[in-house]
Formats: sequence, structure tokens, C-alpha cells
Amino acid sequence: SRQGGTVPRRRGSELGPGPVPPSSGGTWPLPVPPNSCSSSQADDFTRANACSKLMVIAEQIRHLQEQARKVLDEANRDADLHHVACNLVKKPGNIYYMYRRESGQRYFSILSPKEWGTSPHEFLGAYKLQHDMSWTPFEDIDRRDAEINLLDKLLSRQAALPPCTEPNFQGLAK
Repeated sequence: SRQGGTVPRRRGSELGPGPVPPSSGGTWPLPVPPNSCSSSQADDFTRANACSKLMVIAEQIRHLQEQARKVLDEANRDADLHHVACNLVKKPGNIYYMYRRESGQRYFSILSPKEWGTSPHEFLGAYKLQHDMSWTPFEDIDRRDAEINLLDKLLSRQAALPPCTEPNFQGLAK
């Protein structure tokens, strides 16, 4: 007879641990509490897990929708700014100052309100023409330039890295 605490093996079987009937000299293992892992509980856990994952996906969708709106807003703004009158060749990297004539016509100038002194026209805003031909509002230039510099550094580091079969997040922070 076996001592308590060990589960006897099935005789003549390779199926692993299992009960041996008491008539053969073994003891039954401890009984499993009723409903300790019911299918209802398993269904609840599965549903909760799926809901949790779907909530993450829904949040990602909301974030992607916000990004899409931002991209479309910026594209509309850029298209509008590219149609503003300009009597000079626009060069990426330069800042342009937008004014409105009394007639309502908007135009770009390379003169800031400070350089102009007393401008005869209403100043509407300043924008930097980026190398991808997008426009950055004056108040966002420093932030955008910092982002571009960081991305340039990442790209130059990435080009120097050996091929890697696993994700590599090293060097992504400042």
C-alpha cells in the first residue's frame, strides 16, 4: 500500500500519473472540490480576457482615428498655404510670414512684422517650409526641428547597426 501524498501510476500505461483502484492495493488521490474549475468560470475568464484585449484594440483605433484627423487637418492646412500668393521662390528651411491685403488677398513675405516695422497689411502668421514641403506654424518650429533631429540620429544609428532578428529598442531614448 502507498503512503498518502503520492499519486500512484496507472499500471501498464504510459499516460502518466493517475489513480489506482483501491482493489489493487493503491489509494485514491484527494478528491477534486466540486466546481473548482467549472466551464462557466472558464467561459467568464475567456470572455473577460477577450473583452480586455478588445478594449485595448478599441483604444488603439481611437488613437489612430485622432492621428488620421490630425494628418488630414495638416494636409488641408498645407494645401491652403501652398495656394497663398508668393512673389518669390519658396525654399525649404525658410520661414515665411503671411499677411492679408485690404482686398482680402493673402500673401507670403520673407519680412517679419518686426523687420517690416509698421506693416501696411494685417499679419496672419508665420510658417516654416519643411523639406517635405509641409508647413510648420512658427510656434511649433522648435519642437518640430527637435523631432526631426532625433529621427535623423535614429536613422543614422539604424543604418550602422548589424542586422537583428529580434526587436531592438536600444538607443530610442535620448
